[in-house]
Amino acid sequence: MRIMEDALLLRVFLGEDDMAGGQPLYRAILEAAMRAGLAGGTALPAPMGFGGSRGIRTGINVDAGAHQPIVVEIIDRPDRIEAFLPLIEPMIPSGVVTLEALKMRKIVPGSPAQA
Repeated sequence: MRIMEDALLLRVFLGEDDMAGGQPLYRAILEAAMRAGLAGGTALPAPMGFGGSRGIRTGINVDAGAHQPIVVEIIDRPDRIEAFLPLIEPMIPSGVVTLEALKMRKIVPGSPAQA
């Protein structure tokens, strides 16, 4: 069965070396999302990026160390994402958080597929 519903995609742009509570910030955010019961999330390495520092951060540069950009994406219904934001904003020392409205199509396992 396929269910179409309104959703928000939350993106958090940060660095691989950003930490929260002794662990990588991207991991802390995803664990918080899982505990909150959100629909799903992932952390994606980005080969290159820049932000407020105006310096290019890249995992390609051997001198960059652990400064590779990371993008965390989490998706769920708008009300659930809005309720989740205040939980993670104190964890983020600097960076950008974006919200994008979209349609989410859930494919429920075990049900016959419908067009």
